[in-house]
Amino acid sequence: MVDSSEKTFVFQQSSEDIDVRLDKSLSDKKGLDLSRGRIQNLIKIGAVTVNGEKKRPSYQLKPGDRIKISFLPPSVLSEASENIDFDLLYEDQSILVVNKPPGLVVHPSSGHYKGTLVHGLLSKGTHLSSFSGPVRPGIVHRLDKDTSGVMVVAKSDRAHYFLAGQFKRREIKKRYLAVVHGQVGKEKGMVDLPIRRHPVTRKRMSISLMEGRTARTEWEVISIFSIGFTLLRISPYTGRTHQIRVHMAYMGYPVVGDILYGYGKRWWKHQSSIMKEALTLVKRQMLHAELLGFIHPDSLRYVEFGAPPPMDMDRLLKWLQENQEV
Repeated sequence: MVDSSEKTFVFQQSSEDIDVRLDKSLSDKKGLDLSRGRIQNLIKIGAVTVNGEKKRPSYQLKPGDRIKISFLPPSVLSEASENIDFDLLYEDQSILVVNKPPGLVVHPSSGHYKGTLVHGLLSKGTHLSSFSGPVRPGIVHRLDKDTSGVMVVAKSDRAHYFLAGQFKRREIKKRYLAVVHGQVGKEKGMVDLPIRRHPVTRKRMSISLMEGRTARTEWEVISIFSIGFTLLRISPYTGRTHQIRVHMAYMGYPVVGDILYGYGKRWWKHQSSIMKEALTLVKRQMLHAELLGFIHPDSLRYVEFGAPPPMDMDRLLKWLQENQEV
């Protein structure tokens, strides 16, 4: 059952489902459309209660348990809003579509308590959905700090719920541009390898055939550069953390500028002079979300938004073209 208020969901545990974890039960709810990770976050911040009490994600549910999820208003951040530079591509009563610049963190997190996209949105007086809790108002999906491109932001809980369902069901059209190391031999291809968090280095993700979650990435070659780079157009069908970066690195074509999965400064030091010249133009991973398509929560029609590569990526591509050997 869902309360008449947009901000509260209440579920009654049935007698058929016993000894099921709280987080798993909620992530499996067809009417909720929230990932298990998002559910666990809501439990940790106290937005989920069982019979009026806070529980751990691992709590084993019992028949008759009353589960309540409350999506709190984003007032926690309202006084901390800041003027942040980003391009607003579209806005109506339910959504915003932004072109996130590279270097901008999407929402507050450990080590990034100020200067995020969320702070910038709040500084404009925009009402954002509370569906993701007080720290991530309006945020339906994310891009890595150094990845640029198109993002959709929800202004109402209803719109957020509608969009989140499309992401969970993999109905969102996503397309990226990436400059990768190496000259890719095939015109197009698909990587279908599961991904999990790295067992030792927690900031990294890794391929794991046994324990990973399904991850599929389709790619096609746009241009091959004689210096030893390739421009790819990439379509991820799933949305795992660092998915494109992990899959490209596994193929042997890491994203240029990606020091986590690719080559660091030590590698660049041993390269040719022209490669070192290219390095002066690379200050972050060359990955850009160029297109996002989805069903609009109001019109129920498919809409599509795009953004050209930012200045740094455009500058690198022009330089590569100019230094192309005939």
